[in-house]
Amino acid sequence: MTQNVRIGLIGTGRIGQVHAASIADTKGAELTWVCDVFVEGAEKVAAEFGGKVTADPAEVFASGEVDVVVIASPTNTHVELINAAIDAGVHALCEKPIDLDITRVDGLREKASSAKTQIALGFNRRFDPQFEEIQNRVAAGEIGTLEQLTIISRDPAPAPQAYIAVSGGIFRDMTIHDFDMARYFVPNIVEVTAVGANSFSDYIKEEGDFDSVVVTLRGENNELVNIINSRHSSYGYDQRLEAFGSDGMLYAQNVGPTTVQKYSAIESEARKPYLDFFLERYAVAYRRELAVFLDGIREGKTTNPTFEDGRAALVLADAAIESARTGKTVDVRGKL
Repeated sequence: MTQNVRIGLIGTGRIGQVHAASIADTKGAELTWVCDVFVEGAEKVAAEFGGKVTADPAEVFASGEVDVVVIASPTNTHVELINAAIDAGVHALCEKPIDLDITRVDGLREKASSAKTQIALGFNRRFDPQFEEIQNRVAAGEIGTLEQLTIISRDPAPAPQAYIAVSGGIFRDMTIHDFDMARYFVPNIVEVTAVGANSFSDYIKEEGDFDSVVVTLRGENNELVNIINSRHSSYGYDQRLEAFGSDGMLYAQNVGPTTVQKYSAIESEARKPYLDFFLERYAVAYRRELAVFLDGIREGKTTNPTFEDGRAALVLADAAIESARTGKTVDVRGKL
């Protein structure tokens, strides 16, 4: 590996552009190739952040000029690109989910587990400073035995109908981040119970999906994890986490643009609205995710969520879909 880790970016949509900025801001990282089937997007990213341009991922892998690929292309390309990265001896950081079909994921599972290169999944929320601090303090025993974990995640507004139609549904697209966060605290989940509702969006209902869901997970030591999701939130991006244990509680509040509060005769503790977009809320997490991944490669350590973590989150998502449709609790023992 050269002094700088040479990175190829595949996919230059919204997430791809975030990764390009993260690469530019990360010491020891160099963007050498930018790839998108819509080559105009690749050219625009390369003009700002550098790198050669192609519409063909095969050219990136064959170049001998990348040590790592960041896969930010559509979900249905992820399995193929991870497979190509393994064959090329290139490390990969892939956005979630690995695929919408667990059969396709399992088809690559053995090869991924024996790969000599690292495959990381883009569950960037593990690298949010607030959530990471709580997890570290829980693991250190600060609140005793963890009994309950509550994860609240509400988007400011739903994605367009065209996206919802191909997203795989709220459990695979949105809640999947929270399934991984749950396993960050409680690795051994044994049961999944989910309820979905159509509270406000006609077009989400038309696509056979829910706009609001509540999921309860049970860990093997009877830990309970409650996940609350909504596709809308009138007051901004709602991201909170509470860990409750035998000796206390740790809580992460929402993040706003400022900590300044106003007090007057008509209002108390008035603040600016919360951040309105996930790219703002998790900007630090995206950068830390990349930096930690590159450090792990240099040190030969596995430090990021793995292919197995990505698979486990999809298993939980599929179980939640089954539970929401049948009204029954789904046992996932031996499936993760």
